[in-house]
Amino acid sequence: MATKKKNTEQGIDWNYSPSLESTSHLKLKKKYDLFIDGEWVKPSSGKYFKTVNPANEEVIAEIAYGNQEDVDKAVKAARKAYTDVWSIMPPAERAKYIFRIARLMQERARELAVAETLDAGKTIRESRDIDVPLACNYFFYYAGWADKLEYAFPNRKVESLGVAGQIIPWNFPLLMAAWKIAPALATGNTVVLKPAETTPLTALILAEIIEESGLPAGVVNIVTGHGDTGAAIVNHPDIDKIAFTGSTNVGKIIQKALAGTSKKLTLELGGKSANIIFDDAPIDQAVEGIVNGIFFNQGHVCCAGSRLYVQESVAELVIQKLKSRMDSLYLGNPLDKNTDIGAINSKEQLETIHKYIKIGKQEGAEMYQPKCSIPTKGFYCAPTLFINVAQSSVIAQEEIFGPVLTIQTFRTVDEVIQKANNSPFGLAAGVWTDKGSRIFNLSSKLRAGVIWANTYNKFDPTSPFGGYKESGFGREGGLHGLNSYVKLS
Repeated sequence: MATKKKNTEQGIDWNYSPSLESTSHLKLKKKYDLFIDGEWVKPSSGKYFKTVNPANEEVIAEIAYGNQEDVDKAVKAARKAYTDVWSIMPPAERAKYIFRIARLMQERARELAVAETLDAGKTIRESRDIDVPLACNYFFYYAGWADKLEYAFPNRKVESLGVAGQIIPWNFPLLMAAWKIAPALATGNTVVLKPAETTPLTALILAEIIEESGLPAGVVNIVTGHGDTGAAIVNHPDIDKIAFTGSTNVGKIIQKALAGTSKKLTLELGGKSANIIFDDAPIDQAVEGIVNGIFFNQGHVCCAGSRLYVQESVAELVIQKLKSRMDSLYLGNPLDKNTDIGAINSKEQLETIHKYIKIGKQEGAEMYQPKCSIPTKGFYCAPTLFINVAQSSVIAQEEIFGPVLTIQTFRTVDEVIQKANNSPFGLAAGVWTDKGSRIFNLSSKLRAGVIWANTYNKFDPTSPFGGYKESGFGREGGLHGLNSYVKLS
């Protein structure tokens, strides 16, 4: 069946033949065990859970369910590796291992991209062109810093922390693993990592890569499971640092659990990021940036530009162009290279998105969805636009984590700064304008950790990422990402 994309401005329908990414090169196991102390070990409980392809609801594999006993084994292995091997290894030698992991990831890039798309529901274009190359680059980048920490922190004594417990989310499974593992290893720490229960596959393939790299046993341990597995990591007495990316509610629980302990903590939590378009902005470029910031990734990005503020004089034009662009988006099989919008990660997340869409309609906002066919199997949501949204509206204040965009208008710079900052979150923002002075003015006044100018959702290993307020604290990436894993004196 051909993929249909419509150019609404010219009234032309283009029919594209399906262009499915092959899965023949991907050799997944039917059952995955825990990766502890350099070996694949069965969970002490004997329990396994299923990971499902959200695009068709088919079971991909069975995954080991790690419990407190398994976490304890992993932490002991990590502590032994830290004391006996990793912390005393010359930094240049540590760098070689990290670099080797990056090279092996590149060799298995196609395999990682397909596994990510099958497990997470994101489009193959996103997995292939963004997630996997970026994950490799983070390992390359931090491999370069491993023997140069005295330059990263001049005139300071730099020491590693010990064992890092790391918990990652389902929206960027491989990339988040790279964000956390690479700087931890570069600074001489060992790791116990728990991937999200709905997207464990690429972390487990990464464990295979780590095993192949010859990294000393116990330096990286990967324990799969659900929330109680993560809680066992957070509460383990022999872990020195917790790094968590996920929901604000869970982040608050972790912060309370660690209060009064000596554990170092970084949290990268939810967001409700503002995307601001001024009347002098390159409108077509801005519309493409909006679509990239909220729809191409199914809204599964903590920094998604889900609140759009448009200057009143160009609001009608922007909305018209945005609707036209939405009409041309193709929703469907994430493995099809024509697909713009893939599947929602889980049934539970889809139900949450539908709940917020219902709230938006009940609040009186004007809703627009393009006419697109929704596959009967799998978890899909049409891109959704809400116009005439109040600042106090639930859909403008709470994180939806789906392809839902709210639009409000503004007249002055001061007004939009006040509206953008009127949020419990402060992760990211975007500014679209022709004036450099306006960009610098807003970037100094918007309470957001990352602010993009005339672009959106651009990441680089050299650039720090993190938020303010309920979006968490601490930074990942760049020199700032090293700081989270060292003691300075």
